[in-house]
Amino acid sequence: MTINSLLQSFELARVTLGLERIQALLKALGNPHHCFPIIHVGGTNGKGSVCAYLSSVLTEAGYRVGRYTSPHLVSPTERICLNNQPISETELERILIKINNLSNSCQDKPSLFEVMTAAAWVYFAEKKVDIGVIEVGLGGRLDATNICDNPLVTVITSISLEHWQRLGPTVAHIAYEKAGILKPECPAVIGQLPSEAATVITSRIQALNCPKLWVKPAIPIQENWVQYQDITYPLSLLGKVQLMNSALAIATLKILEEKGWKIPLNVIQKGMEKTQWLGRLQWTKWRNVPILIDGAHNGAAATALREYVDTLEQPITWVMGILSTKDHDKIFDALLRSQDHLYLVPVPDHQTANPESLALLAHQICPQLGSIKTFSHVFQALDTAIDDSNPTIILCGSLYLIGYFFKTALSINPVDKIK
Repeated sequence: MTINSLLQSFELARVTLGLERIQALLKALGNPHHCFPIIHVGGTNGKGSVCAYLSSVLTEAGYRVGRYTSPHLVSPTERICLNNQPISETELERILIKINNLSNSCQDKPSLFEVMTAAAWVYFAEKKVDIGVIEVGLGGRLDATNICDNPLVTVITSISLEHWQRLGPTVAHIAYEKAGILKPECPAVIGQLPSEAATVITSRIQALNCPKLWVKPAIPIQENWVQYQDITYPLSLLGKVQLMNSALAIATLKILEEKGWKIPLNVIQKGMEKTQWLGRLQWTKWRNVPILIDGAHNGAAATALREYVDTLEQPITWVMGILSTKDHDKIFDALLRSQDHLYLVPVPDHQTANPESLALLAHQICPQLGSIKTFSHVFQALDTAIDDSNPTIILCGSLYLIGYFFKTALSINPVDKIK
């Protein structure tokens, strides 16, 4: 069986939030999650960047670091990394076969995310990692990653109205779910939150007696160098939002240092400089023309993208596909400006919003757009944008769309590398 066929068998499983299935599965696998300490990273946006910073610095410090993130862009192997290198297809396939055989006897079949979470813990335990950097998948309280009782540090990066269909209708509801990853007396590193979210998080921190650190963004000092408290370091990832994301990572590393982990300043600086996180404010090329790509799949992420875009040549040509479950109006309101061009496409192989419906909504929100066009395929839209000689082209709206772009672009021209 191939990795894709193994994973497809779990895609049919009913996805319900809860810890019973992952607990039973990990118990059958020998409880690999008990074998190493973790940093648990939750929040609406910024989770992946914080995980990337942490794993890069800790790897640079000489530790064996497991990193588990989601979703992937091109291959499921991207989700499970050892010292920033994806698990091999052979090893992932071996572990998935083992899990598949165990799950056949389960009355309640685990979901794809639960299976991948279990696979990550098995792999990290086998590789005897010193530490795991674990990203929450959805919410927190009932997320499959929330099975460790005593993390080294818990991080909540940001909270906004995302996945409200599953987590609750208000920011306070969502904050309650995300606060579920906080553990008794475990240090909590918290980013800047809306007041209603901060109230919920504060209440939970007090109830659990968590040592807390509310983090403020790093301060730019020169070129791409910034400062958080007494630490200066270079930023390799683009966008103003990285002032906060990087500060969250530095604050977490400082707590590890207090616990006895050896992470000198020069290691922090080298690790931050080497950090990579694909598909987020990343420049690449199509037909030898520079394009900017970014997931930007909710209002807060779109606002962060627009902050960076305002520094570029205007107007912007947006090539955009969005899932049907997202808040389309908030994304458009954050991104679109007068005289911008909007090329709308479907997100392949996912629950996509209809481009024609999005076009009507975009016109209502920003009637001064230079043009609105719909296409049946993302590469048709990109080719048209290039042929029209539009100066600044941005592909965004869904990480799944970005992943499809990378996967297809590499298959068309495999000598090009994703950078």
